[in-house]
Amino acid sequence: MELKKELKILGWIIALFLAAFFLPTDSSRFQEAIMATLDLSKWYAREHVVLCLLPAFFIAGVIAVFISQGAVMKYFGAKAKKWVAYTVASVSGTILAVCSCTILPLFSSIHKRGAGLGPAIAFLYSGPAINILAIILTARILGIEIGVARIIGAVSFAIVIGSIMSLIYRKEEKAKKEEQMNFPDIPEERPMWQTAFHFFTLVLILVFANWGKPGDDVTSGGWYWLWANKWYITSFFSILLLFSLIFILKLPWQKVLVGAIITAASAFTTTSPLVPMVVGIAALSLITLTDKQDVNREWTLSTWDFAKQIMPLLALGVVVAGFLLGSTHDDTAMAGIIPNQWISSLVGGNSLFSNFFASIVGAFMYFATLTEVPILQGLMAAGMGKGPALALLLAGPSLSLPNMLVIRGVMGTRKTITYVALVVVMATISGLIFGALF
Repeated sequence: MELKKELKILGWIIALFLAAFFLPTDSSRFQEAIMATLDLSKWYAREHVVLCLLPAFFIAGVIAVFISQGAVMKYFGAKAKKWVAYTVASVSGTILAVCSCTILPLFSSIHKRGAGLGPAIAFLYSGPAINILAIILTARILGIEIGVARIIGAVSFAIVIGSIMSLIYRKEEKAKKEEQMNFPDIPEERPMWQTAFHFFTLVLILVFANWGKPGDDVTSGGWYWLWANKWYITSFFSILLLFSLIFILKLPWQKVLVGAIITAASAFTTTSPLVPMVVGIAALSLITLTDKQDVNREWTLSTWDFAKQIMPLLALGVVVAGFLLGSTHDDTAMAGIIPNQWISSLVGGNSLFSNFFASIVGAFMYFATLTEVPILQGLMAAGMGKGPALALLLAGPSLSLPNMLVIRGVMGTRKTITYVALVVVMATISGLIFGALF
């Protein structure tokens, strides 16, 4: 046994040595892949972590601490009516407007609180898939038929995939159901409207802080107005959050006001929204951690637990995705070690292979909210078929390599593989049908 362990160590040493010895540093492809990895990591850190993930962790903390297990099970657990659970889960994306990584702490939170596997999976898929702004942008740029097909496919995927997962793992779900049937109805610590007010205030801050521009050529209309004024709207909901912290969570008003003043002052020191967001989160964390009430301290500690669990896996996933598939965001187009030409040449027409390949690429590639549309626009201009385009749209936004790594940590390897396989297969079939019709 000792010899086997030492041989394993020796094997890793040899493998690392050979990898370093034959590192193709002179290859332009390798150099661009490294630059793409660094570029995607930098962009992800600047544009996604502070404005998306940190607020999402605090929202997940609200679910874990302030929303009772009984309340989660009321809508997502064994006691819930299936049509209620799946309806709420499958349309959640229209409210949340998050990407495949931002949904993870929320999914992890409701899963730990006892949500059934089916509704939890429906929630996991629909959160990034049914972003209403992304669907409107899809219809406007890629065509109304793809926009309509995307929303129909996303809602039906959430329900069907959740139902199939629940059926496949029905023994585990039956045991969970029997356990939950004996779960006593524990009254909420505070009126439900207060918890809902606090929760949705945080959700709306997350939504508007990340509200994307409808398009470079769009200069009017409701969606453009919301984008142009998103920081005023975010500030309004931040004021409502102050009200919630003082009157609902009962935090000392003096500390809350000092934190608010410091946060507001920091906004005038820079044009970057990241600074006041970081200062605000730091102030909120400090105030809650030093509060006398256990529940308020638990909120931030729970938030920290989610961050510890999810952030390292996301970082690893972003690095690997950037190296393999490149960095495509804003006007940046840097190829990974897998040439973009290979991808575009493999997704032309409407064959089974082209739809399957588009689904696989979409499943592993990371798409931030709204970025899938301009990427697909470029691929379609290069010859990508409409069927594979829809397949990528249905598989891409809800899955990514970072997303898979975290899901595996939440519900295990077997269920993660099953979930990913269902998304890829259904996306492939949908692409084939859509491509044949259009």
